[in-house]
Amino acid sequence: MFASISSAVLFGAEGQPVNVEVHVDKGLPAFNVVGLPDESVRESRDRVRAAVMSSGASWPRHRITVNLAPSRGRKTGSGLDLAIAIGVLVAGGSIPIESVRNLAFIGELGLDGSLRPVPGVAPMAGALGDAELVVPIGSALEARVVALGRTRPAAHLREVIEALMGDLPWPDREPEPLPVADEPVSDLSEVRGQPLARRALEIAAAGAHHMLLIGPPGAGKTMLATRLRGLLPLLGRKQALEATMVHSAAGAPLPPSGLVQRAPFRAPHHSSSAAALIGGGSHSLRPGEISLAHGGVLFLDEIAEFAPKVLNGLRQPLEDGTVRIDRSRMHAELPANVLLVGAMNPCPCGGGAPGACQCGDAALNRYVQRISGPLLDRFDLRVNVNRPAVDDLLDDQPGESTAVVAARVAAARDLAWMRQGGVNSELVPAHLEQFAPLESSARLLVRHEIEHDRLSGRGYHRVRRVARTIADLRGEPSEVVLEQDVAMALRMRASIGRPSAIGRVA
Repeated sequence: MFASISSAVLFGAEGQPVNVEVHVDKGLPAFNVVGLPDESVRESRDRVRAAVMSSGASWPRHRITVNLAPSRGRKTGSGLDLAIAIGVLVAGGSIPIESVRNLAFIGELGLDGSLRPVPGVAPMAGALGDAELVVPIGSALEARVVALGRTRPAAHLREVIEALMGDLPWPDREPEPLPVADEPVSDLSEVRGQPLARRALEIAAAGAHHMLLIGPPGAGKTMLATRLRGLLPLLGRKQALEATMVHSAAGAPLPPSGLVQRAPFRAPHHSSSAAALIGGGSHSLRPGEISLAHGGVLFLDEIAEFAPKVLNGLRQPLEDGTVRIDRSRMHAELPANVLLVGAMNPCPCGGGAPGACQCGDAALNRYVQRISGPLLDRFDLRVNVNRPAVDDLLDDQPGESTAVVAARVAAARDLAWMRQGGVNSELVPAHLEQFAPLESSARLLVRHEIEHDRLSGRGYHRVRRVARTIADLRGEPSEVVLEQDVAMALRMRASIGRPSAIGRVA
């Protein structure tokens, strides 16, 4: 007999529908799986047989062939276990074929027949259309976020078999709550001093501008970066679904609602490999940190300590908002629309007070060159962060809170969306004259910088985008970008060099 059961596998951050075709025929007992299965799928032969027998069902003593269609593309993961088990029982005559119509099955089987959750249920459920989806109870809440059809959670293979045979109704239980992923957001009011850096943080959030913080140890670079997440608005429905798909595919914890709505914040260690940061892998395509930060902040602390090859891999995703991974038999595109924030010391020794740097010119040049010019040019904001003054540290009066600054950020973003339908960092050069025209004095200021070789063509466009955001943050719809806006944007393009000017402020 023959049976075809609907299921899905994970491919990068997307689900791919799979038809599990099972043929049971006379012959010596055998169990073969074809259709480009990986090792975890081939091992399902033993798991499925033990689970079926532990559930009280009879195992067909015939030749069993399982084909995972379509045959192109390698099938990975243990999420096909449940579909294979149901397919064997239907093809063997234990379950009527009519009972599995318009049903899809995803889940890993334990040897005792228990159903275990698998990573990536959200994108797999999204790939199965309006089919009713049978999943482990631990994956039900995640599946319901994206599934178009009804979700039927189950805890054991026996429950699924009894429901399909009509002996008992489908179990009616609430999905298990997901592990809590959201952490409390630190408040900006805890930052003492740092008026320029705080202003840069607000501009970065309002216009989605990449930002590089340069300063000695203890200046508060990490403290500032971790508070950027609280300034960003909640994700829109489309971006929230994309972020949820990526987190589900990577097996990362999801919020209790199952939908990632708050902007993510990822801070990988500087020893991370290219595959960990960008995504990929030799056996399966896994999302990297830049995809896990989709819609939020990717913070690279001690960015100059990352391998230059790894950093250069960020250049294409930062421009396109997606990661394209190509292998000999696989091609995947993962979302990667992030706000990149880097933090670095001004030199290998850390700088410190003015004149305290002990690094020679050769060591300083090697350190600076670890960040390539093309990557450095992608930072719209490059801000020197000085150590706060003693009076600022001892001041008991808190600064502006995250809620107050976030309200200004939201208002500025609303202005940009009403004007051009997107954030200011996405303005293409052809639209700058239309949406960010300069007043005459501002144009003269920019011209002076270009003539003195302090601003490149690409830098000119980035300065205009930042100036447009600064104008929006004033809270008044302004058709023209003023000279003071351009001056502030130019002030936030610090150069990387000897840290003689980096130190304690008076």
